[in-house]
Amino acid sequence: MRHGDKINNLGRKKAHRVALLQNLASQLITHKRIVTTLAKAKALRTYVEPLITKTKKNESATQISHNHRLVFAELQDKAAVKELFTVVGPKVASRPGGYTRILKLGIRPGDNAEKAMIELVDFNEIYGKGVEKSAEPAKKTRRGRAPKKAAEAAAPAEAPAATEEATSTEEKAAE
Repeated sequence: MRHGDKINNLGRKKAHRVALLQNLASQLITHKRIVTTLAKAKALRTYVEPLITKTKKNESATQISHNHRLVFAELQDKAAVKELFTVVGPKVASRPGGYTRILKLGIRPGDNAEKAMIELVDFNEIYGKGVEKSAEPAKKTRRGRAPKKAAEAAAPAEAPAATEEATSTEEKAAE
């Protein structure tokens, strides 16, 4: 039975697994996206998201330095911690969670392992809010749509005038 055994050991001892997750997390923070196996990406998500949450809780100076120490104790990488608190933290401050996205990439030919790309959500220009939509008008469909209520109210008032103009042009064409 595996009651209460939720951690994926990734086929490694504890020290090796911790070192692997530290390295993957620091590379993810530094490069904003990495390609790895699907199992490692899922394990990394549970490891790195609480660290990103710690960057958001900045009430006082002592709280900031305490969170720096807590994150550094996990990552053991000064450059990654600095990047996390100066670049990543302010950008994800409004997000309530879900800082990472995992995209499946297919299988690796050598060992048939399923590959995945894990990335920080707010740093992707393709899916993010940073991409502005072009000013092109929406494409029209062939099917008809019901007119809006405001248009309905304005249409009957304009309809008699339009029919009078149409009949007057028809009369001129007949002469």
